[in-house]
Amino acid sequence: MNDNFVFEASKRPSCLIVESKKLFPVRRIFCVGANYVAHVLEMGRNPERDPPFFFAKPPDAIVNADTILNANIPYPPHTNNFHYEIEMVVTIGKTATNVEPEAAFNVIWGYGVGIDLTRRDLQKAAKDKGRPWELGKGFDKSAVISSISPVSIIGHPKEARIWLAVNEVVKQDSNIDKLIWSVPEMISILSKTMTLEPGDIIYTGTPEGVGPVKKGDKVTGGVDGLGEISLSIS
Repeated sequence: MNDNFVFEASKRPSCLIVESKKLFPVRRIFCVGANYVAHVLEMGRNPERDPPFFFAKPPDAIVNADTILNANIPYPPHTNNFHYEIEMVVTIGKTATNVEPEAAFNVIWGYGVGIDLTRRDLQKAAKDKGRPWELGKGFDKSAVISSISPVSIIGHPKEARIWLAVNEVVKQDSNIDKLIWSVPEMISILSKTMTLEPGDIIYTGTPEGVGPVKKGDKVTGGVDGLGEISLSIS
């Protein structure tokens, strides 16, 4: 125990890395809202290309959920409308301040697959009152993630199928080339509002088809070339 702390400090959350025994340390988790036109429409919003908006999840919300692990996610309290949102995930490997889009690829460490789990009823109640979304988005085990594929192995994906299934029934099925705001644009905008550092993670938005899960459901999903994830709701 470090004598400078009044109690033992928590260990830093981390993600697995493809073809490596090393871990990717998680610093912060950013999420982009409403970044596929069809999802914007299904949520009842205007599909015009407004500036992107971001929200955050705490680092310890991370759950490593490669298919081989089949992570277990307890159905969270205080909700009756627990939703999945499949997303491509981008991880940052260099300090980034005031980065222009054309230089943003230089700060990316790797890519992965994520599920932004959401207590939709709590999120909606907060929206209706103009309040923050933390209780709907930033709860325990709400940031599911696959192993990270380094750029050195896969490069920078431009188009790839993104999908999610519940009990083997496909619910979301789209392509990452339908992102409203591209990965370089997202990184540039974030880096001009705050400094991005190694260990930061960006969930890039979900396509249409979001919906609820219940206890006993099996959820699988993936992005072609970036891996797959699997979890069970208990």
